[in-house]
Amino acid sequence: MPRQPKFKLHEARTYRSFLLIRPDDPDLPALIMLKEVLKILQAGQGNFSPRRDSFPDTQVGDLIFEIITEDNSLKGLTDAAMQCITQQIENWDHDNDMIRWEQYVEGMVLIDYSTEQAMSTKQDGGPNPLDSTGLCLLALDGGGVRGLSSLYILKSIMDRLNHERKKNGLPSVRPCELFDLIGGTSTGGLIAIMLGRLEMDVDECIAAYTDLAADVFGEKLSRFPINIRGGVKPRFGSARLESAIKKVISQKGLSETDLLHDGTERGCRTFVCTIDRDTKDMVRLRSYSLPDWPDIPATICQAGLATSAATTFFEPVSIDDRTFADGAFGANNPVDEVEGEASNIWGSDEKDLKELVKCFISIGTGNPGKKAFEAGMFKFLSETVVQIATGTEATEKRFIERWAKHFDKNRYFRFNVDQGLQDIGLDESKKKGAIKAATEGYLTHVAQRHRVRDCIQNLRLKQNKTETSFGAIVDEYTIRTIRQQSAARHTTWIVPFERNPRFTGRESQLVELEGKLFTRDHTAKIAITGLGGVGKTQLVLELLYRTKDKHKHCLIIWIPATNGESLHQAYCDIARQLRIPGWDEENADVKRLVQRHLSKDDAGQWLVVFDNADDINMWITKAGSKQESEQGSRGLVDYLPSSGQGSIIFTTRDRKTAANLALQNVVELPQMDGEAATQLLQKCLINPHLVNNGHDTAALLAELTYLPLAIAQAAAYINENGITLGCYISLLAEQEEEVIALLSEEFEDDGRYRNVKNPVATTWLISFEQIQQSNPLAAQYLSFMSCVDPKEIPQSLLPPGSSRKEETDAIGTLNAYSFVSRRPADPVLDLHRLVHLATRNWLRKERQLAQWTERVIVRLEEVFPDDNHKNRSVWRRYLPHARYALQAELVDKDWTCRMDLIWRYGMCLYQDGQWDEAEVAIIQVLEMRKRVLGPDHPSTLTSMANLAATYLDQGRWNEAKKLFIQVMEIRKAVLGAEHPSTLTSMANLASTYQRQGRWNEAEKLGMQVMETRKAVLGAEHPSTLISMGNLASTYGRQGRWNEAEKLEMQVTETFKTVLGAEHPSTLTSMSNLASTYWRQGRWNKAEKLEVKVMETSKTVLGAEHPDTLTSISNLASTYRRQGRWNEAEKLSMQVMETRKAVLGAEHPSTLTSMANLAVTYWDQRRWDEAEKLFIQVIEIRKAVLGAEHPSTLTSMVNLASAYKRQGQLNEAEKVEHGKPCMYLEISKKAYRRLSST
Repeated sequence: MPRQPKFKLHEARTYRSFLLIRPDDPDLPALIMLKEVLKILQAGQGNFSPRRDSFPDTQVGDLIFEIITEDNSLKGLTDAAMQCITQQIENWDHDNDMIRWEQYVEGMVLIDYSTEQAMSTKQDGGPNPLDSTGLCLLALDGGGVRGLSSLYILKSIMDRLNHERKKNGLPSVRPCELFDLIGGTSTGGLIAIMLGRLEMDVDECIAAYTDLAADVFGEKLSRFPINIRGGVKPRFGSARLESAIKKVISQKGLSETDLLHDGTERGCRTFVCTIDRDTKDMVRLRSYSLPDWPDIPATICQAGLATSAATTFFEPVSIDDRTFADGAFGANNPVDEVEGEASNIWGSDEKDLKELVKCFISIGTGNPGKKAFEAGMFKFLSETVVQIATGTEATEKRFIERWAKHFDKNRYFRFNVDQGLQDIGLDESKKKGAIKAATEGYLTHVAQRHRVRDCIQNLRLKQNKTETSFGAIVDEYTIRTIRQQSAARHTTWIVPFERNPRFTGRESQLVELEGKLFTRDHTAKIAITGLGGVGKTQLVLELLYRTKDKHKHCLIIWIPATNGESLHQAYCDIARQLRIPGWDEENADVKRLVQRHLSKDDAGQWLVVFDNADDINMWITKAGSKQESEQGSRGLVDYLPSSGQGSIIFTTRDRKTAANLALQNVVELPQMDGEAATQLLQKCLINPHLVNNGHDTAALLAELTYLPLAIAQAAAYINENGITLGCYISLLAEQEEEVIALLSEEFEDDGRYRNVKNPVATTWLISFEQIQQSNPLAAQYLSFMSCVDPKEIPQSLLPPGSSRKEETDAIGTLNAYSFVSRRPADPVLDLHRLVHLATRNWLRKERQLAQWTERVIVRLEEVFPDDNHKNRSVWRRYLPHARYALQAELVDKDWTCRMDLIWRYGMCLYQDGQWDEAEVAIIQVLEMRKRVLGPDHPSTLTSMANLAATYLDQGRWNEAKKLFIQVMEIRKAVLGAEHPSTLTSMANLASTYQRQGRWNEAEKLGMQVMETRKAVLGAEHPSTLISMGNLASTYGRQGRWNEAEKLEMQVTETFKTVLGAEHPSTLTSMSNLASTYWRQGRWNKAEKLEVKVMETSKTVLGAEHPDTLTSISNLASTYRRQGRWNEAEKLSMQVMETRKAVLGAEHPSTLTSMANLAVTYWDQRRWDEAEKLFIQVIEIRKAVLGAEHPSTLTSMVNLASAYKRQGQLNEAEKVEHGKPCMYLEISKKAYRRLSST
């Protein structure tokens, strides 16, 4: 048998309508527990006595049943509880009674609020009657002339209340129109009569009371409170008091004989307190009748005299054969009397008055302080007795203890000046100024200002007088609230999307988010940010479903925040499903209603998602903005609910918005990794086996930048058209317009909004528009960057803003939207490739693409440097962007404005060894200059010379020679034979002869140029040194190595002095000197110099620059001569492959690399591999250079030698037969030098 549970039965404070069963052990099976409870109920042992404490907070293991019944007797309640429990037991599985009750919680009604909470002004069940019709009570202390302080306090309250009413278009009200019951004692009773029965406003009352006090207390009958017989005697004339009261009555147009209760039912009930001299009982003189209480027929004047007949001040008063004295001895603070009287009028045996009270105000006449009893009889009677009679603070303390919750919830207010009135006697009518000053000081204190403000906020909602049947109205409202909240608690899921079965990865982000939810001590606010289409919505959706599984009773709400219309509709749907009262009323502030509903203590656990919170202006409204004037608030942040049990998640593309909404609690969603992206693609495809082609899968995902939205769109297209991944990749390789069309294809996605565009090409349009509005410079930067290469965009290329801060803000905005990313310690930006494409599409549709391309070209013209070696690092940053912009198809075909840019672009390409691209740019400039300037213009000739130099480096020597001769002849004719430009043409022609193996012609022309330059420019001029280097190179080709060495040593040292050790010309001269050492067989010396040249070239020119590759090739040749064949082979292979990729397979330099590698094979006795490469080189050189070119002949000699080493003498003879003897002998001589060990 299971152990017997120990449990307690509690009853909530709502009409004995709830049964809470709390086991001592929360793990106790609920079915066993209910059976034991049923036995106790049947035995009549349950404790169902009404309780006055708050409903206990629910705990794990609690069972709470709603058992509303019309029969509120103990038997009726017990019978209903037994029936409810019996039905629950019958519905449960008897064979599985060890399951914890939490698993059955769906069948429970959990109500975790008290009756007082149910009656607060923030509840469900329709408009709360307490707001408009709840009781407003006013209690006024006695205090002689200090009663003016009470009136000043009341005036402050009424003036501020009427100011609020006026703002809302409502008329002003008097106290008698606001309060349902006014009660007072002594002079507080007089004021109560003036305000309630005579229906004065406060200003009238102050004037009347001031005159009355002056008349009554202006002259004393006696200074002594006792007569000669020891009896107490009055010090002021009762006749004067009566006369003053009658005067007040007559001024209001009434007769001095009018009764306090004249049979007229007034909206405001008034009573005053007095003491029956015979019974010493407290008596209430009323302006109304109560069925169960006697009606004393006092006139208004008699009631005023009776409540004011203070001991030692006035004579007692006789009314209808009864004698009455001042009520201050029993209730100078009449708050208890007002509570009791209100209970008699509106309360019942079954209803607590507190549930009906909207606002209870008690006003004192000043804190008298604490003083010891006076020892003498005279002072005891004149001072101490008065203090005892008029003491109010003890009553206040006791009352606040009983009404603590009303006090805390701003439904009970006590106002009483704490300093400044202690020394003002009850009869000191001339101290009006001091009373007013002390009261104003009290009211202007910050604590009282806040209390008065809270009091006004309460009173301003009062609309109707409270009928005696109000208790029944509250009962009905409470039951309706309970039922609607119970029904609303079954609504825990307001999310428009089903779970995404294709959701993949993101586990680390999900774990991080789950750890941030439900912080208990405050509302958790989390923002998820990332590029549009990266999967923020799907991540949150998966999080919600996981939260739903873990937190069964968590209310989960989804609000689309794309725009104001969708957000408002979502709020209306939420309010409807949660049955929030008043949501469908005209002019209802639905957002505020939802906020208050979720912010309540009893709202339970909740999670709200604001999806697509991208527009910061919707959330935070700047002061003075148009949005502020329209919304009347700071924006949507003012409507966010607040609760320790709640969490709020925002998804946004804008990191700045995320930081504003969630502060540092921001989770950035990165792009997917390759594995997760592959899984997502596989889940989206009809034929998942397509991803088995790993190469195509990787290529496709890279093209789509691993963006989930792009992956889903591509899969939809592949599914619809039945194509392969490779086919889709080929479509992405089409022209830009074709790719845009592909990425603009609509596709179905159940996890996205129907009114939102799904395609990648359009998904960022809303972000573009928001950026245009919020930061125009950021929009300009985005447009600008879409017209250059998307990678490594130097920030210096962007057009300058009006300030550094403006530029930083603009880039920060684009970075916040994840459109651009920064690189650490490098002032460059990367624009997301698909965003780049989408922005160009956007500009094209707006007909602004050509305009922005032109602006980019103008900016490039401003910043692009010339081809000076010192600018190399700068131009290399700008080259890709100039290339992209210049390749754009534009409507404007007038190239004049861009010629300077194209020229500098082409020359920088040439200096970087990118000769094919340089050729295109130089030809463009040449054709334009011919057309505009003429064929003989110096600038045209410079273009021709540079084109010829390009041909030379490309190995197109005949074309180069032809152009160089043409330029040289024109320059001789136009500029003269010794002009520097003419000499440059002659030097270029000499270099061409040298490349062609026409060494004698090269030597002759080179010598002429060198001598002339020495004479014209000087021996150390860079042009002179270059011509000396070229002549030395010719000597080397002729085998005149000593002469070559001497000249190259001179050139190298002078270049180091003039240009520096790292200048490209210096490096070229060093490389030539090393080559001479190599030809001389001085390989160690050659190696040392070649290593230095290679390392410096890699740093200065780059690893793939032609000059760098030449230096590597030279070092490989040296290694080969040193017998370090493995190292030589590795370097030779590297150079060959790079030259193939950079220069092409038939470029002379590439062929040289192939020949060098063949020689390396030959040296290693790998005859077959060497033979194969030699033959390949010979065939290409014959086709490209000609059969008699020295390089061709050298290749043939190498091949013949290879045949001889293999014993194939006939084959060797065929190769050597018929070639010019001079070239053959030179080649053999060179070869013997090369191959000697």
